[in-house]
Amino acid sequence: MVMSLWHLLPLAISVGLGDGAAHDFIASMALNCAAGYILWLTTRRFRRELKPRDGIALVVFGWVGGAAFASVPLLMAIPELSLTDAYFETVSGLTASGGTVLVGLDDLPASVNVWRAELQWLGGLGVLVLAVAILPLLGVGGRQIYRAETPGPMKDARLTPRITETAKVLWTVYAVLTLACFFAYAAAGMSWVDALVHAFTTMGLGGFSSHDASIGYFDSPAIEAVSITFMLIAGVNFATHFRVWHERSILPYRRDPEVMTFIALMLGSVMLISAYLWVNGVYPNFATAMRYALFNTISVGTTTGYAADDYNLWPLFAPLWILFLGTFAACSGSTGGGIKMIRAIVLYRQIYRDLVRLLHPSAIIPVKVASQRIPDDVIVGVLAFFFVWTATLIITMLLLVATGLDLRTASSAAVACLSNIGPGLHGVGPTATYGDLSDVQTWICTAAMLLGRLELFTLLVIFTPAFWRK
Repeated sequence: MVMSLWHLLPLAISVGLGDGAAHDFIASMALNCAAGYILWLTTRRFRRELKPRDGIALVVFGWVGGAAFASVPLLMAIPELSLTDAYFETVSGLTASGGTVLVGLDDLPASVNVWRAELQWLGGLGVLVLAVAILPLLGVGGRQIYRAETPGPMKDARLTPRITETAKVLWTVYAVLTLACFFAYAAAGMSWVDALVHAFTTMGLGGFSSHDASIGYFDSPAIEAVSITFMLIAGVNFATHFRVWHERSILPYRRDPEVMTFIALMLGSVMLISAYLWVNGVYPNFATAMRYALFNTISVGTTTGYAADDYNLWPLFAPLWILFLGTFAACSGSTGGGIKMIRAIVLYRQIYRDLVRLLHPSAIIPVKVASQRIPDDVIVGVLAFFFVWTATLIITMLLLVATGLDLRTASSAAVACLSNIGPGLHGVGPTATYGDLSDVQTWICTAAMLLGRLELFTLLVIFTPAFWRK
């Protein structure tokens, strides 16, 4: 029922611009509201606190079912779109991935592009994090949902005493920054519809655009500068942004072990790729190489997926490097995908500890992050997550190759979907779409996006017998 209310924005735009899609959103609103009302009517007599497995199930089925209902406007507004492709597009939106099956975005009704972008904005911090503030009103608690849905190690961090207040704080910061992004895009020269679409997808780090050429359509350094700024902001933990605002100081950024590593890694990668492209003669001068390396590196590295130029045509090292960044560079508690920077830091320090132990077997060497000792069970959990993530990546790639996809397209699609980057290389590169994949390949990529967004264990645990055993 709440999902039906989010139809009001694209509906208002459709009516205001007369783009012909208003009846599609009205019908979808009615369907969403009716389905939600029936579910509420049949379950309202039940009142109890959610258990951990309830929270996990609600997150998983909320994403899977929510994506199905959110695909209705696309199916109605684009008659030639198949159910498989519509579901892929919606999952790509709600998981803030950005891979698309659509071509001719410039000719779509403006309200449809706004709906696609709004899905990425909702999926940025997670649709069900918002529900944390709503469920207490219905007589059930939301802590389990928050723990299952919130990305990375911030699952156990509280900014305020009550979990509901924490969710409200995060969404307030998210909304304020999105509004600032919208006005910045408009000031840089975008129309208000384009500014709205790109503000949603920039802060959600999703990368959907209202143009087939993505940000490259505008060919504007000012617009690219706005995009880079807010992609970097969205790639940082929103809890850290709140602390900066609350303390009126930038010290929380300096205290956050992820932020400085994230910024240093991004800027270092930009310089490396700029020099590499210039030396290889891809662009006529270093300034041009710097412009496109800066934008595309930040875009893919933060898992946004915008493109200012076709990096598929760069020498292979450069696009492979930026895809590699997208697998881990975004901070925990941000709207980015991948394994998250904090896990990468813990993995690095664990490896360093093991190397030192080879020289000093009896030494007691704790793993520390921000001067705090990381418990061994947390390290084991990070190692387990990395193993499962790597195994899932390899299995996804092998399945795509087995269905007939070439190795370069299959491997980059697996990385792009599991890390929620969106575009990959070759057949799914920044100027191509996922629309050329077969239905089987599309469903494999859809599953990978859901696994990546729900951080693997949340989705995989429902397939264990212990989950269903009383």
